[in-house]
Amino acid sequence: MGQGLEPLDQLPVGFGLTIMSNSNQPEQSIQDRPIIGIIGGGQLARMQAMAAARLGCYIHTIEKTADCPAASVVSQHQVGDWNDTKTLEAWAQSCDLITLENEFVEASVLEALEEAGHQVIPSASTMATVQDKWKQKRCLEANGLKVPSFSQLDSPEDLTAFGNQHGWPVVLKKRKEGYDGKGNATVKEAGEARQAWQELGGDACELFVEAFCPFVKELAIMVIRTPSGCQTTYPVVETEQQDHICHVVTAPASLNPELEEQVRALGIKAVEAVQGTGCFGVEMFLTAQDEILINELAPRVHNSGHYTIEACACSQFENHIRAILDWPLGGTELLHPHAIMVNLLGKGDGPAMPQDLRQALADPEAHLHIYGKKDSRLGRKMGHLTLCGQDPAAIRKRATRLADSIHFGDSLMLKNQPQ
Repeated sequence: MGQGLEPLDQLPVGFGLTIMSNSNQPEQSIQDRPIIGIIGGGQLARMQAMAAARLGCYIHTIEKTADCPAASVVSQHQVGDWNDTKTLEAWAQSCDLITLENEFVEASVLEALEEAGHQVIPSASTMATVQDKWKQKRCLEANGLKVPSFSQLDSPEDLTAFGNQHGWPVVLKKRKEGYDGKGNATVKEAGEARQAWQELGGDACELFVEAFCPFVKELAIMVIRTPSGCQTTYPVVETEQQDHICHVVTAPASLNPELEEQVRALGIKAVEAVQGTGCFGVEMFLTAQDEILINELAPRVHNSGHYTIEACACSQFENHIRAILDWPLGGTELLHPHAIMVNLLGKGDGPAMPQDLRQALADPEAHLHIYGKKDSRLGRKMGHLTLCGQDPAAIRKRATRLADSIHFGDSLMLKNQPQ
């Protein structure tokens, strides 16, 4: 049983829908082979699709490009603009239910899908709250959850006033479409306010500001909730960020049992506050006074849960598929005392497939995931590596060494190129 898992005695009857005929398979009922549509075709869709295949599901994706990571592992992939209502509704006709791999699809477009009779998980109303980080913060605060002080902004002068009131540095953020350091800026002093405003496009898009939280640890937890109310959580993990990009995830986080349970309860309460279903990542700050503040919610499978593929009985990706189908959830306990996940980031522009995988592949316990992106860019997530074991310091050292031996898009790759 997973942490906090409420068992179901039997599979639900299903959605009562019929899978539409297409070129890949005959018409059949959802109880037999569900067709799940994923909006987005990146690595999160890829790993969802691979997990869904183990459960006998078909996956259809839609993405703006043909050569995205998910395209090679799904039943059908369509190139199209997911924010074009007509394009998305036509694509959705082949699917029994729709889920997401990112929070960038406009909630109004998802609402149009729902009005046309499609089931979307998470729902359009949930996404309307979560995808706008300022609205997300307001919702969490209104539900009694502690978050860093924040404010809406109309000008660089508002940013300066907030920093003078709450102290510098502050964190300037786009309300929508920020991720992996894109759309965020740490502003250290009043003299940087106008430049930061301009760099984030404050005259063209909505921004807000948060007080900097003097944390001692960044924590995260994955929460899984089904439409019928069954829920479970994965272990609390510690994440390490550089330039707002996750580099290392340590599972479990080193916390006393009381704090661990507090994080778990807050994670569940946060997802309930936005009426979330499926898999949600909840990021938090831990201060020196053992105070826990919620940083952000991710309404999807999340980078801080990638370790679950090898470290847990049922990965976050499989449990997300189970959850949206309202099937019983899988076990979330660690199968090993400790796990370390290290992100593999692009070191520059160049090929997407590294040529120097020998060290990582030679380690019999290293689990390597290459995402199959078209090309490498500086700081781009190109893959990840996971190690499990008894000694967290030892496996961290080993995982870091193996990750450092893999190069995407830099001159070191030339050494392994054929002459």
